[in-house]
Amino acid sequence: MSYIEKPIGILDRKDQVLRNRTIPLVKILWQHHTSEEATWEREDEVRNNYPELFD
Repeated sequence: MSYIEKPIGILDRKDQVLRNRTIPLVKILWQHHTSEEATWEREDEVRNNYPELFD
């Protein structure tokens, strides 16, 4: 049995600071998963793939 992973919401935001740039990240809660299984994803990729999360 398989299902499509869909994000439910954004739990948190943070900036990952590298030597010469900063990457904005968001913590995504996925459908059929608990908050302990939420993952950090790049904000720009999430914004492109799931714009409804930012409305």
